[in-house]
Amino acid sequence: MSNPVICIGSALVDDLFHATDEMLMHTTNEVNMTRSAGGVSRNIAHQLSLLNVPVQLISVFGNDVDGNWLKQICTKAGIQLDSSITADVPTGKYTALINRDGSMFTALLTNAALHLITPEYLQIHESLLSNASYILVDANISVASINWLIEFTKQHAIRLIIEPVSVPPAKKIASVSFDGLYMITPNEDELPVLCSDDAISTEEQIKELLDKGIQNIWLHKGKAGSALYKKTETLQLSAPEATVVDCTGAGDGSVAGFIFSKFHGKDNLNSLRTAHTLSAEILQVNGAIAPGVTEKKLLQLVSKYYSE
Repeated sequence: MSNPVICIGSALVDDLFHATDEMLMHTTNEVNMTRSAGGVSRNIAHQLSLLNVPVQLISVFGNDVDGNWLKQICTKAGIQLDSSITADVPTGKYTALINRDGSMFTALLTNAALHLITPEYLQIHESLLSNASYILVDANISVASINWLIEFTKQHAIRLIIEPVSVPPAKKIASVSFDGLYMITPNEDELPVLCSDDAISTEEQIKELLDKGIQNIWLHKGKAGSALYKKTETLQLSAPEATVVDCTGAGDGSVAGFIFSKFHGKDNLNSLRTAHTLSAEILQVNGAIAPGVTEKKLLQLVSKYYSE
């Protein structure tokens, strides 16, 4: 078996409330509710497993009904949970209000107890981590643990990807020592808070992060696509057209698509195309996973969306 991808971070219960009309402040809004398994790292692990990539998830599950439900879904999807933690804490929840057009109105996150993933805990699992092909970590875990992972992966020549998740955790990890990091994947809201106040323009912000020793900065631009910045080159790729049903997990799917492609030895441009394709498919379904997208179908869809 190939060396696994290891995903470290949140596993959550997603409660999504879809508005049936325009959302209004300070009054009652009618919604339809769906529940699904979520969490950035869990979502990425789930999608990778559906694409036949061997994957391990290091996360925290509550010793409760929700935690057991989440673990069953992960196991059924083929995600290995040997190194995850089950603790006497409530399972974390992500609650989102979704506009009628599929965009997010707002979202709420309750404690997922990720403080339990400490540098000391990661050190116990050095044997597993040292055999990873890629390590993906979301910024919900502690700064100390992210610093430990950057140093560990630098020493072992393992590609580490940091997903900032949202503005608050992105701001939290701005103090991280990024030297040697393979990739960080901010969107246009998260990029500025990763940088100093002196870096005002996107170009200045990208340069500042590259100068800190990050090898690749993958900037997500929503409907405008994305750009991958290195010191030696910049790649820009437009996003394919998609009818948006639910934006939940589209960014996670994009990262999963990129890792899937790199896992199979593809170059950056092909990996961006695969990333955008998987993201487009997730936008067109409720929830954070595109369950019908197999490895074969994904490659066919890439050819459809990027026929040139």
